[in-house]
Amino acid sequence: MQPALPRATALIAVTAFAASVLGSPFQAGPAYKPQLSLPRGRAPGYGPLRFRPDGTFHITIFEDLDFGENAWDAWGPQQDINSVRVIETVLDAEPHIDLVVLNGDLITGENTFLENSTHYVDQIVGPMLKRGLTWASTYGNHDNDFNISAAAILAREQLWPNARTTQMVPDPDAGVSNYYLPVFAADCRRPPGRPRGGCPPELLLWFFDSRGGFRFQQKDAATGQRVGQPNWVDARAVDWFRRTNAELVRAAGGRPIPSLAFVHIPTNASLALQEAGVDPHRQPGIDDDVPLAQQAQGWCADGRNDGSCAYGGQDGPFMQAVASTPGLVALFSGHDHGDTWCYKWDRLLPGMTVKGSGVNLCFGQHSGYGGYGSWIRGARQVVVSLEGLKDLKDLAVDTYIRLESGATVGAVTLNRTYGHDEYPATPNDKTSLPSDGS
Repeated sequence: MQPALPRATALIAVTAFAASVLGSPFQAGPAYKPQLSLPRGRAPGYGPLRFRPDGTFHITIFEDLDFGENAWDAWGPQQDINSVRVIETVLDAEPHIDLVVLNGDLITGENTFLENSTHYVDQIVGPMLKRGLTWASTYGNHDNDFNISAAAILAREQLWPNARTTQMVPDPDAGVSNYYLPVFAADCRRPPGRPRGGCPPELLLWFFDSRGGFRFQQKDAATGQRVGQPNWVDARAVDWFRRTNAELVRAAGGRPIPSLAFVHIPTNASLALQEAGVDPHRQPGIDDDVPLAQQAQGWCADGRNDGSCAYGGQDGPFMQAVASTPGLVALFSGHDHGDTWCYKWDRLLPGMTVKGSGVNLCFGQHSGYGGYGSWIRGARQVVVSLEGLKDLKDLAVDTYIRLESGATVGAVTLNRTYGHDEYPATPNDKTSLPSDGS
């Protein structure tokens, strides 16, 4: 757990910067003004996120945990037990974690019951609670189904004081997990004589809800079937992101703020990069999910979801926003359990209308024993340093994957030369649920 500033000092620092953006008192109004105060009731003893005194900030990303699969069979609960072991093994192997990200598909919603569908959250976050770690979530397609909703998962998460997950775009049709978290310098204090000043963030963490799955407690009146939910980042969330980032940059004096972003379902740009070819030494990682499943898959451009279209293109506004945001180093996604690579999107790719500007599109590692596939479980680690954020023209972030075996694979530096530098190939190891239930 990162060392904490005295709570009063930490809150003064973040409050002062918030006031410089919003005025005082600061509230999120209809225009989705940036929310820089801690979400009410969230992580009260932890204060805002900060870099360590040595100038580093360490993120651990778990994804596709898929708890609650086939709870009526012995192997279902055993999967969840094994998934908890994965979480604990990774957390114990990484002694300097500052934030845990749960990047979607926390729960296998289609297998849950209405009465207790979100109770799996308690099992998922237990290892973080025991270690005094805070976490932030995005939600995935399996987190939305007839008996479960992203809103209900958020409510369950927020029963725990370590949760930083929140909702900053209030329109329910835009998804739930659209928000950001600022990360401040370790010595951030309210500068004397600047009642509306404060410390600008050194790093922004953006979280997006790619939705998908099915609408909560809704069935089609004609067919009796569940009602599908769009599986892309909504345009209203994209508009909020653009406006909020612009306001934060203005408040910071006009200099772009380095950032990372998290979303469960990857964009069509990831598919286009995969089709261009994944080099095992220049984009080290497993590349078994071919073709990968992108946002807007299975939808038509006119909004129909009847199985007649392969891809509707509705993730275009989100891709444009990602590509045009200065300082955005990487977008991390999950969803495709058999893909674990990072790829620099720096050109116009065949079949695309949006040109990449150098942002890195990364997958993590399938973390849970729920869900499809037997690839070895693990979690992507992201280590950001203030030194690596100094030069906006050559931002550098280190990342690797910690496996349930304790080994690390796929260590790379996401910098200006990533995609040209060569690294060791990632072995394609597999693990399975022990037949004896141990």
